[in-house]
Amino acid sequence: MNRTTPALMIQATGSNAGKSTIVAGLARALVRRGLKVAPFKPQNMSNNAAVAVDGGEIGRAQAVQARAARLAPSVHMNPVLLKPETDTGSQVIVQGQRWGTLRAKNYLEKKAALLPAVLESFSLLADQADIVLVEGAGSPAEINLRKGDIANMGFAAAADVPVVLAGDIDRGGVIASLAGTHLVLEPDERARIHGFIVNKFRGDPSLFDDGLTSITAFTGWSSIGVLPWLPQAAMLPAEDAVDLDRAQSSSATRVIAVPVLARIANFDDLDPLGMEPGVKLVFVRPGEAIPGNADVVIIPGSKSTIGDLAFLRAQGWDIDIAAHVRRGGHVLGLCGGYQMLGGRIRDPDGVDGAPGDVDGLGLLDIETVMSGSKSTTLVSGTHLATGAAVEGYEIHLGRSSGADCARPLLTIEDRPDGAISRDGRVQGTYVHGLFTGDAFRKAWLAQLGIASSLAYDAQIEAALDALADHCEKHLDIDALIAIARTRQSANASRA
Repeated sequence: MNRTTPALMIQATGSNAGKSTIVAGLARALVRRGLKVAPFKPQNMSNNAAVAVDGGEIGRAQAVQARAARLAPSVHMNPVLLKPETDTGSQVIVQGQRWGTLRAKNYLEKKAALLPAVLESFSLLADQADIVLVEGAGSPAEINLRKGDIANMGFAAAADVPVVLAGDIDRGGVIASLAGTHLVLEPDERARIHGFIVNKFRGDPSLFDDGLTSITAFTGWSSIGVLPWLPQAAMLPAEDAVDLDRAQSSSATRVIAVPVLARIANFDDLDPLGMEPGVKLVFVRPGEAIPGNADVVIIPGSKSTIGDLAFLRAQGWDIDIAAHVRRGGHVLGLCGGYQMLGGRIRDPDGVDGAPGDVDGLGLLDIETVMSGSKSTTLVSGTHLATGAAVEGYEIHLGRSSGADCARPLLTIEDRPDGAISRDGRVQGTYVHGLFTGDAFRKAWLAQLGIASSLAYDAQIEAALDALADHCEKHLDIDALIAIARTRQSANASRA
């Protein structure tokens, strides 16, 4: 494998500490310095997936990082993706393709077997880059997961990549989390860490100078900088459902309600709507009722359509949605949400759980048959009602057919997609990412009497540039580059 390309791994003391955002900001900063940057995450766990140009799935964060690096996303940027289907099991995607479905315990036993694929992908990226920015997963302090690790120190050691450790000061205890991580790591793992970053600081960073001194005293690691809280980062697509309420207008009166399913997937579909000044995007949590003043209810994607349909009914949302439709409200189903809107879901082979059939919500005259064949592809087409251009992607199991499919929502490369009810108020589609396109979003909202004023792509680019500026201002970028080059010099000395 490649042993010369500089590389740097950003690990963290815990989940949601900002690793993805830091890598994205560094990627854009280094690209602006003239370097060819490749983002990489050995193992990710998320139901917010993106489709890469080579036709497979990767985590949404790596697609954002690829954009920051001004690259097309590749399956090699995230060679192992875990998509949770239950509390104890996940679908395993390897180099973009479905590898199997495993319970957590079984995956822990088998994950070491995936290291060759991880190293192969890393090498392919390194061969084409000036520097590789690697994102860890969770925390290296999870020593119960150390055996066979491919996500943090196990990968860093196998690929001989230096590490910088990030701590989240916003959740509190950052000194203890950094010092505690140092305490539980093995000596060779501690030596691999070349510095630390304190992330999400609010207030005057100089007030934490004594804290930096203490962390260095406990660990021997040098500070690379303190990153203040950056509001623009909330505009970037998120992977974690804890971020669902981040970017949305609070003053708008036109309400779009979204029930938060237990296995909600690809919820970044909704980000552009939340950023529209004329839209109030309301995420309806379990135990809450869908608001009666909603103009539209969007049933989002799901990693487990049949399981989430049962969850939806358990919350009473099926009753709320039926009442919403009787009042003249609109409903849109995206992918798994589209399947739920039909009269019947058939799963003869148990692809989505136990084999059998279940009744859908009955709001569209369609039937879905689940199958093991998975569609993962980038698509483009037209919104039939308005002629607006559409771009997006498909990630789904199953096929839908029925009378309402004679009224498709879209044409995708000359084939129909989706369905519309006879009265036009209930719609569904298999296409994700529709609302990122300004033309479709404007046309779709206009049908509801809502004016669109958002230029989404421009906002995302502005947020990435602001993040890069932020990193340049508050982090020692030259020190990070020097750390990345220690991999190059260390391997050169061994040659």
